[in-house]
Amino acid sequence: MDTEHTGVDNEALDAYSRVVTGVATKVLPSVAALSVRTPRGAGAGSAVTFTDDGFLLTNAHVVAGATGGSAEFADGTETPFDVVGADALSDLAVVRVHHPGTPAAPLGDADSLRIGQLVVAVGNPMGLAGSVTAGVVSGLGRSLPARDGRRMRVIDDVIQTDAALNPGNSGGALADATGTVVGVNTAVAGYGLGLAVPINTTTRRIIGELVTTGRVRRAWLGVAGVPVPLSPQLAERLHQKIGLRVVEVVPGSPAHTAGIFLGDIMLTAGGRPVDTVQALQRLMLGPAIGADLPITLYRKNAMVDVITVPTELN
Repeated sequence: MDTEHTGVDNEALDAYSRVVTGVATKVLPSVAALSVRTPRGAGAGSAVTFTDDGFLLTNAHVVAGATGGSAEFADGTETPFDVVGADALSDLAVVRVHHPGTPAAPLGDADSLRIGQLVVAVGNPMGLAGSVTAGVVSGLGRSLPARDGRRMRVIDDVIQTDAALNPGNSGGALADATGTVVGVNTAVAGYGLGLAVPINTTTRRIIGELVTTGRVRRAWLGVAGVPVPLSPQLAERLHQKIGLRVVEVVPGSPAHTAGIFLGDIMLTAGGRPVDTVQALQRLMLGPAIGADLPITLYRKNAMVDVITVPTELN
């Protein structure tokens, strides 16, 4: 028997175990099992405390159609909660418990994640409170369709992980090795594939709006585009390989008023490269409503600058 090799394996296993147990110890007290009841029936999910005064973060689909419910924490504490606000287009929601007291889990930045990085999922699958699974970041930059009535949006930069997720995990915490929450588990596929809405600059703005106003205001341009490669000469000049070709302009929309036409290629918006539909969507949050948004277009072999003023999406 190779005792030297076995000792190295045990040392590695112990190091892995120490990380996972450390994250569990830090995050578990902040995670609650949610029970909700709506006109369509009862539902369940998870949520993670992110402020000391009782605000919890979860998925919008977990609390869809509900105004409240009950939250149970790992120490057995059970308390009612109210739904503060939900945003189906990001699949994020904020609830607030009636009797705060659980510690807040720190929120991190998913933009710093790397493929292969260890992550730990904490939630309440199948009604089993305080469950912990571990895995790695399998993919980054995934897209997840989300719908709110007839409105469709793509949640971008979604985290893919192989940490085992099951029904009830939705709304729970995805944490890194330091116990910092970098995502909210959602959209379980059921075959060892899990997805999580990232915690980043965009979702922090959404969370902030849900806390303060209970809803997320979004801006609207009235334009649709598809990614297209730029010519080698233009790509070298702009240090950008992809733009968005305009395939639809809604009559009377801010884009139409500003002079954006079918066939134009959008290069930048607000001074930032627009190389994906998601890059444009990221700009369409509350602060953009009623504010000047400069857009640079490529039209008939010439650069064209226009000023748009997005309106509120109703």
